[in-house]
Amino acid sequence: MDIDAWLWWLIGATALGIALVVTAMPELGMLAVGAIAAALVAGVFGGEAVAQVVVFAIVSTAGIAVVRPIANRHRAQRPQLATGVDALKGRQAVVLERVDASGGRIKLAGEVWSARALDTDRAYEVGQEVDVVDIEGATAIVM
Repeated sequence: MDIDAWLWWLIGATALGIALVVTAMPELGMLAVGAIAAALVAGVFGGEAVAQVVVFAIVSTAGIAVVRPIANRHRAQRPQLATGVDALKGRQAVVLERVDASGGRIKLAGEVWSARALDTDRAYEVGQEVDVVDIEGATAIVM
């Protein structure tokens, strides 16, 4: 049984699509798109094998060249909405129990947190407002 070239390209595109889902590598998706373009050249336009391979190479390379920088830019971008512990950094809190390098308690976002002074030589007294610099586990680091 003789299988047409366009069908081989579609089988290749399907295999690349499955590999994309398994590995989450966007480059494989671009190769799959290139294989679909080569299938179109083979099936619709009746292009020769050389034309199919050239279209596959050009479409795949162009796709990777366009998509990779966009994906890298999105990957490097911080989320616009801070949630969880990240949302508490930079907020102000009120000292409930004296806070120094060895510990203390603060009221942060309506909850009582254990806290420790960032500067080991500083101490913050009850009622004083402090800034939360970082969160380490369940302890707020303040200054």
